[in-house]
Amino acid sequence: MIPETQPSTTIAPGSLRRVHHIALNVHDMEASRYFYGTILGLHELTGEEIPATLLELVAAGKVANFITPDGTILDLFWTPDLLPPDANPERSFTRAYHLAFDIDPQLFEQAVAVISLNEKKPHTHS
Repeated sequence: MIPETQPSTTIAPGSLRRVHHIALNVHDMEASRYFYGTILGLHELTGEEIPATLLELVAAGKVANFITPDGTILDLFWTPDLLPPDANPERSFTRAYHLAFDIDPQLFEQAVAVISLNEKKPHTHS
């Protein structure tokens, strides 16, 4: 009988290759596009460059996508009712929607298993 293998509770060092994309909520899409595209000089994705999952949102003006020189994608999500950050750090005030890492596709299922195992553990801050 072959023993069942249990997924590790950690991802091996070096498995994460880079940040794949960062999604940010923005109050003013026009000003944000100007800042990232014109001021910072990032290339705004258009046409076939736009991820298929975001085509409708981009067409509706609710999302804009930029790419950094290292290939990281920056997704801007228009959130017109976005409130300014709260001065109290005990309250949620982040503008980052999420952070996504690029991982070897062969390690994807293992990474999902590790994350799933750890989601059930309590978070503590020391």
